[in-house]
Amino acid sequence: MAAAGEGGGGGGGSGSDLGPSTVSRRVKFASLGVLVVQNASLVLSIRYVRTLPGERFLPTTAVVMAEAMKGGACLLLILLQHRGSLRQTAVTLHEAVVGQFGDTLRLAVPSLIYTLQNNLQYVAISNLPAATFQVTYQLKILTTALFSVLLLGTSLSRLQWLSLALLFAGVALVQAEQVRAPPGGPPPPPGPPQSYAVGLAAVAASCLSSGFAGVYFERLLKTRGGSIWVRNVQLGAVGTAVGLAAMLAAEGSAVAALGFFYGYNPAVWAVVVNQAAGGLLVAVVVRYADNILKGFATALSILASTLASVHLFGFRPRGPFLAGTAMVLAAVYLYGRPRGGGGGEGRQQDGGAKSPSKDKGS
Repeated sequence: MAAAGEGGGGGGGSGSDLGPSTVSRRVKFASLGVLVVQNASLVLSIRYVRTLPGERFLPTTAVVMAEAMKGGACLLLILLQHRGSLRQTAVTLHEAVVGQFGDTLRLAVPSLIYTLQNNLQYVAISNLPAATFQVTYQLKILTTALFSVLLLGTSLSRLQWLSLALLFAGVALVQAEQVRAPPGGPPPPPGPPQSYAVGLAAVAASCLSSGFAGVYFERLLKTRGGSIWVRNVQLGAVGTAVGLAAMLAAEGSAVAALGFFYGYNPAVWAVVVNQAAGGLLVAVVVRYADNILKGFATALSILASTLASVHLFGFRPRGPFLAGTAMVLAAVYLYGRPRGGGGGEGRQQDGGAKSPSKDKGS
């Protein structure tokens, strides 16, 4: 990423003064702004479509569609990189998929886990308030950090370990407050029945799978190399196949009886496109942003989800929830701070941007 003062020579008078560093900064802040909107809107929109009464779409089909869209978008990007040459694109993909078949098989591991993670997110958001899910899902930072230490030999600073403890305490406080349902609280939203315990178990499993898969994928990128878009095409292809297998195993009879696109409406299609775009957006953020700005993006998306949940779903945050959320936001900021004022030295310890394809948000 270009430095802030780079390229600003003394001959700036005429013509465009937008140097590489200026463009880089604009792309960085634009991508982070879009990431805030994407993270918050994805959780809120999934919560909305999964709590509506009436016909409910099958979430396993949405996971398959998102994987297929993401793989197709990366394929288009590779085609553009080769200036529209189908032959060059085919050669590149053949070398990556067939010529490095071992890597393709290795990518089946994160693809399988990512498919599980995406399905778990639907389960979690269907059973938890959107704001509660957003706060609790930040445990992925903790799981990613632990797997980074175990699998990559990453060293964390004392401040980062302290921030992880603060993160866990904040999430625990939010959960303790949510479990104690106040008498006379707001009635449950209309629609299908919900189970807080099921949602909590799903988000915990999703955080665990997100941490492992992200670090595993990072290890593959570091040891095997390769274009990030080609890797995403491989992930998308394997993920689509794995998603189809999971769909047939979990909801095959329902898909056969109701149809693949049962319950789809414009809101559901928006969720699918949003989820597919989120993985690509993370890749852009990884390319241009740093941990501090990603921390701010995470914090803003949590705040946006909480405020929107108040108006959209009648969510009423109380003191313990607000205190726990503040602890989580502080932990996210502290964890992303670079060590010793160095130029982004702590970037490799980022808890949410290991994978350029999920997190989803992601």
